[in-house]
Amino acid sequence: MDKKAKKRLDVINKKLQVLRPRLAGSRAQADDPAELKQLEDEIAQLEREVAELKSSK
Repeated sequence: MDKKAKKRLDVINKKLQVLRPRLAGSRAQADDPAELKQLEDEIAQLEREVAELKSSK
């Protein structure tokens, strides 16, 4: 894995650390269903990107 991919993984992991608690909070207090869907989609997209980066070692 090259430097650029490692840096991207770092950025994605930091983003996921912020998004996962927000998703849990949004599920606990479902005021805005659109926000819940948006957070789920964003997390899924980031996790797909992580899988792609890891598989392209």
